Amino acid sequence: MNEFTIDFPLILAGLVIGSGLLWLLDALFLAPGRRRTALALQDKYPQWNQQGSADETRYTAQLADTAPEPVVVEYARSFFPVLLVVFVLRSFLVEPFQIPSSSMVPTLEVGDYILVNKYTYGIRLPILRTKVAALNEPERGDVMVFFPPHMNDTYFIKRVIGLPGDQITYRNKRLYVNGEAVSQEPVDPPPELQARYRLVRETLGQAEHLAQTDAMRRPRDLSIVVKPGHYFMMGDNRDNSSDSRVWGQVPERDIVGKAFAVWMHWDSFFSIPSFDRVGLIE
Repeated sequence: MNEFTIDFPLILAGLVIGSGLLWLLDALFLAPGRRRTALALQDKYPQWNQQGSADETRYTAQLADTAPEPVVVEYARSFFPVLLVVFVLRSFLVEPFQIPSSSMVPTLEVGDYILVNKYTYGIRLPILRTKVAALNEPERGDVMVFFPPHMNDTYFIKRVIGLPGDQITYRNKRLYVNGEAVSQEPVDPPPELQARYRLVRETLGQAEHLAQTDAMRRPRDLSIVVKPGHYFMMGDNRDNSSDSRVWGQVPERDIVGKAFAVWMHWDSFFSIPSFDRVGLIE
């Protein structure tokens, strides 16, 4: 199931590079000519800088007529600094995403807008995915955004279940890590879901989170050892999630960042945004 399909970093990088190049080319080849024209007009109208004078009016009008700044250059000069700041923030600090599928229910709902920390797992070059500075490593229980092996240009979000070297077993809808059952406490689901779903509070590493199983779905049992430099990912909506049980383990180079907060919920364009779900992600 697709998660996030629009490559915003690539689009933003193109806008930054394009606007920057336009501004640079204008500064090198066109702006000097406009400056020479302006200096010549200043000699012609000595009081060009006195606001309200006749010289100032004629100077401004003639400069706009003989040496106008191209509109596209004006836009590039105005937008380049803003685009550059946004690009740096999204690439190296925090990036927003919107949840389009139910694979992380009940932790994340369709329509949640989340924030992802881009540096907690190391600083990476945008688009190239090359890590240039190592910081922290993913921990069991983290909610992580990444590129899955079967759709390597699409953002997915799941929970880190297995670290490199872990033995992961999923049997009869119960999760085991290195031979030990992950601690679960039953939680009463909403009345309308009680007939179909089983809700539990699961303790995975240092993280406590909700997970659910679907009585209408058969168990998807497996036992596997996580490869070096890889991570085993699963959705909290265990029976309705396309994850590492289906398409395999996630290599370290395809990590995007750690999801840490919900900042808005917006079901659709025609609905009213809600802030009832604002808070940190467990």
